[in-house]
Amino acid sequence: MEVTIDKNSGYCFGVEYAIQMAEDEMRDTERLYCLGDIVHNDMEVKRLSEKGLVVIDREQLKCLRDCKVLIRAHGEPPETYKTAIENNIELIDASCPVVLKLQHRVKTAFDKMEREQGQIVIYGKKGHAEVIGLTGQTLEKALVVMEDKDLEKIDFKRPVTLFSQTTKSTKGFYALKAKIEERIKEAKGTLTELDFNANDSICRQVSNREPQLAQFSQANDVIVFVAGRKSSNGKALFQVCKGINSRSYFVESEGEIEGEWFATEDKVGICGATSTPMWLMERVKDHILSKSMDSIVAG
Repeated sequence: MEVTIDKNSGYCFGVEYAIQMAEDEMRDTERLYCLGDIVHNDMEVKRLSEKGLVVIDREQLKCLRDCKVLIRAHGEPPETYKTAIENNIELIDASCPVVLKLQHRVKTAFDKMEREQGQIVIYGKKGHAEVIGLTGQTLEKALVVMEDKDLEKIDFKRPVTLFSQTTKSTKGFYALKAKIEERIKEAKGTLTELDFNANDSICRQVSNREPQLAQFSQANDVIVFVAGRKSSNGKALFQVCKGINSRSYFVESEGEIEGEWFATEDKVGICGATSTPMWLMERVKDHILSKSMDSIVAG
């Protein structure tokens, strides 16, 4: 049996940077607070909690004083920074540079839309940490849209500026863009640059993984996709694998692997989400190889 880990899988730059900042900080302190799970992977969260990383929510943040709090890669709304100043909290800001740039673009566009009685629309998942940071740039006035039914929130007779959560599907973004354009034409009878401005703000390091994973899935007999069940990126990327290779399996850890998935002659590919640590994929590989050797010896 041949087992290969996808070289393009694992942490994106933003997540890797945030975890490195957390580990560097914890070398000098016994406890570091983190606003939300640093990554959507329970095993990595557990590993870091054993080193002293304590996960808190925004309500708990309001009760803290005179301490250090890490802001993860997803970024935060302005309210978080205000609370930190009021409570003498030192922020270790690990916001992804791509997300910070997008926050600035959204804020600038929002100020323009306010002058023109327009609307900011964000293609993303309502309640997602990054989306909370983006809507915070608009005084919570941005409209979050992901499904067709969400389009009813938009007034198509007023100007619309569209952005995307950085980790969403490129295909989904352009499908939404086309639907908004059509609805504006129906409402106004025309479509100009003043009516609609669409900004493809998807991170290419993330979106490029879809075609890469499609090729990887085709090149292997069996795919073992490793990700946390809370990872929306993981769910989306697994569907890419499953669509290409029906023998694709989603696991959180090596303990969920079933021996019946494999045959001795199979080429097995291991891959994961932008929130999947490489050490976990390596552990899954070692587990599959050891089980393979056990079955050969038993046979």
